[in-house]
Amino acid sequence: MTTDPTTLDRAVGAFYGLALGDALGMPTQVMSRRDVVRAYGTLTGFAPAGPGNPVSAGMPAGSVTDDTEQAVLVGRLLVEGGGHIDPLRLAHELLDWEKEMRARGSLDLLGPSTKAALDAVARGVPPEEAGRNGTTNGAAMRVTPVGIACPVRETGDPGTAFLDRVVESCQVTHDTTLGIAGAAAVAAAVSTGIGGGTLDDAVTAAVGAARAGAERGHWVAGADIAARIAWASELVAGVPEEQALDLVCSLVGTSVASQESVPAAFAVLAVADGDPWRAALLAANLGGDSDTIGAIAGAVAGSVAGLGALPADAVATLRAVNDLELEPLTERLLALR
Repeated sequence: MTTDPTTLDRAVGAFYGLALGDALGMPTQVMSRRDVVRAYGTLTGFAPAGPGNPVSAGMPAGSVTDDTEQAVLVGRLLVEGGGHIDPLRLAHELLDWEKEMRARGSLDLLGPSTKAALDAVARGVPPEEAGRNGTTNGAAMRVTPVGIACPVRETGDPGTAFLDRVVESCQVTHDTTLGIAGAAAVAAAVSTGIGGGTLDDAVTAAVGAARAGAERGHWVAGADIAARIAWASELVAGVPEEQALDLVCSLVGTSVASQESVPAAFAVLAVADGDPWRAALLAANLGGDSDTIGAIAGAVAGSVAGLGALPADAVATLRAVNDLELEPLTERLLALR
């Protein structure tokens, strides 16, 4: 199969955009915005994590975290499964990933929803029940490969086949209305960008997919992600960057909750006007779950703008620091499209 060069550039841009946002946000994750300003002023590039960071202490500048590593894992399973993910296989792969992280001495381990679900699987709970309480952004942070591999319909309805693939990537850990809605929004935005869409097209697709995704999985209470993506994007329209970041922190929220971090990512995309580097830096300066917000924003921006819009030196740093080579996997994912 011969892949259109523009499509490939956008797909690779999405994957490296995810890694870019992840690595820029690595040193500021779980910090308050006030503490980010105190420690870094305004973060303007890759930085090492400070010794006091409870998650990323000791990680060198340019290091990616669980967001990128789990996305690569999902991408590999999609390729091996011919476009499908076996939820039980995903569960075992995630457990193996955490064991490897512990062996490396890493503090960057499974998130709360994923950990609880995988503990349930280990106790013998069926995969279709294990994720019934997963509401955090773990599924959204790793879903970009689904957006690369699966085309989304150019309508407000993402289509049953597309949502089925999203659900497969969510089910074992985040089989809830919120978990699926957040992941569907990200996957649809990425898929739309790769398909040639503009940033506005990607946001429209995200809203429609979040609305459809909220009809899947176990119902849990929480603000509507589709409505919050649209609202958060409008909230920061025309607002200066510093003020916009304060609004995102105080009103949208930057926690691991899907209904906060996913809309926050679309808010920084709006402020950055879709520029991948600027969007990722804005996310890093938020604090909170900055690496995941940056990973989502970077993936969507990269899918629209392409790899060529990412600074070449930053991509080189990502490759060197993390021994990262995403092009071969991306090409195999596109072959499924």
